[in-house]
Amino acid sequence: MKIYKIFTADEWAELHINGKTKGAAIDLADGYIHFSTAQTVAETAAKYFANVSGLMILAVEPDHCTDLKWEPSRGGILFPHLYRELTLKDVIWAKPLPCTSNGHDFPAGIL
Repeated sequence: MKIYKIFTADEWAELHINGKTKGAAIDLADGYIHFSTAQTVAETAAKYFANVSGLMILAVEPDHCTDLKWEPSRGGILFPHLYRELTLKDVIWAKPLPCTSNGHDFPAGIL
């Protein structure tokens, strides 16, 4: 199983250049990095990234992440939260997540 993080182009550039990041503004405010599962990532994209272009979706293997906790969020669903910086080494792959007139066009095999 993989977990997913959606980043803007600037957030992805920061991670790619620095090799680590504390996350997006919402992550900094909450004190942990928010991730989604395959079951929740489309709703996350629609709720927080509607009509945003230049997005990247990153896949991470949760079993290899120290300081990852599964905690209830929207509707009591468990979401993975990372209580440390995300490193480039944590990322299995990163792919563009284009936004079209029909919503986000996720890479094959995620949804």
